[in-house]
Parts: sequence; structure tokens; C-alpha cells
Amino acid sequence: MAGILLSGCNGKMGRAVTLSVAETEGCEITVGVDVFDEARYGYPVFASPSLVTDEIIRKTDVIIDFSNPAALAGLLEFAVANSIPAVISTTGLNDAQINLIKTAATKIPVFFSANMSLGVNLVCELAKKAAKVLGDSFDIEIVEMHHNQKIDAPSGTALMIADSIKEELDDDIKYEYNRHSKREKRTKKEIGIHAVRGGTITGEHEVIFAGHDEIIKISHSARSKELFATGAINAAKFICGKPAGLYNMADMLK
Repeated sequence: MAGILLSGCNGKMGRAVTLSVAETEGCEITVGVDVFDEARYGYPVFASPSLVTDEIIRKTDVIIDFSNPAALAGLLEFAVANSIPAVISTTGLNDAQINLIKTAATKIPVFFSANMSLGVNLVCELAKKAAKVLGDSFDIEIVEMHHNQKIDAPSGTALMIADSIKEELDDDIKYEYNRHSKREKRTKKEIGIHAVRGGTITGEHEVIFAGHDEIIKISHSARSKELFATGAINAAKFICGKPAGLYNMADMLK
């Protein structure tokens, strides 16, 4: 039975993970960490990982993080100090925080993905293949839509898709987030990324390849948070027992 420390347990994704774990064999949540440290789901909750007791730490095999970027440094420090593998699912991380993840991965196994959905990761592979086939003869735009409570924009998933495409294109490709501020033609050396926020949209991503007299679209629509929770739980089960290193969805799907 894999014991899980759930960081961000009282948020929307934390609740989704809690409900999914309850229906999953082979794992249980031993402790939650959340700045709002109310115990809502039958397991103890602490405001910081540093407050978790030694007795609970001994029962914890893996961390799932769906919290806030500001909590990342302390969580990774705790994971490394206690040799606990970590699944990092929080989005909106900056370069310095991503470097913290890479550093931690030299000491413990870390699973890091901007999106835990199998379908989204398939979209990345399809978009990458399309970019390879179409080359620079098609303009590429990415449109993402999320609920009105999402803080970061563009989404980590949109950037993950763009990064996948860029692997097949020239290194000098730039991401264009703010075209409305310019009065000039679109160049071939850019990928447009557009964010829409409204209502209760769980997550929509569309990749548009616009060529001469034809348009190709690859899209993904998330209908609930459950699929992200399931992906994170599968990642947690996958990473337990692995050697130190940085893992992602492609490793799990091999």
C-alpha cells in the first residue's frame, strides 16, 4: 500500500485526487499539506510539510503536489531530506523553480508534467509529428481555454505543446503572446499562444496549422478534473521504487 502525501489537499484538484485515491487499489493518502490546514477528508492536514510528524513520514512513500508555485521550494526540500519521490503537477512555475525540480531529481525520483492527461500528451506527439511533416509551410497557433479562477496564463499545457512542436523546428522559433500590441505581418519564426479565461471551463487546447487554402486542427477537451487526478495517481505508483532522476508521461507510457 503506497502512502501519499497530498500537497494542496484542500484545493479543487486536491479534492479530486482524494476522491480518486479512495477508489484506487494499492494507495492511500497518509497526510495532507495545505495553507488552509483544516482536515476535511479523514486524514491529518498540516500547513507546511516541515510540520509533518516523523511517524507519518515513515508511512509516506510518495508526494503528489497540486498546490501553488510558492510552496514548491519547501516541498522539494522536504522530499529530498526524507528521500521521498515526488510527483509535481503544479503549473505556472518559472525557470528558477523548474531548475529546483531538476536539482532535486539528482537526489530523488521526480515526476514532472504540466499535464497529467494521457490525451494531452498524445496531442503533443501528434502536433510534433505534424510540425515535422508540414515544416515552415504552415503557420502554427495554439489556443487554450480555462475557468475564470485559473491564475497563470498561458497554461503550462499550452507551453508544453509549443515546446513539443519547437523540437521539430528551428531553435530561433519564438512564442508570440501579445500580437495585438504590434502592427506588422506575422513571421514564419513564431508560434502564437492565446489564453481565454471564463466560466467553469476545465481545460480546452487547440493547435491550429494554417496553410495555403487549408487548415489542420488538433484539439483536446477535458470534461472533469478526475482525469488529471487519475494521471497523477498513476504517476505516483509508477515512480515509487525508481532511482533518482527526472521522469515524465513519456517514461510512464513506454
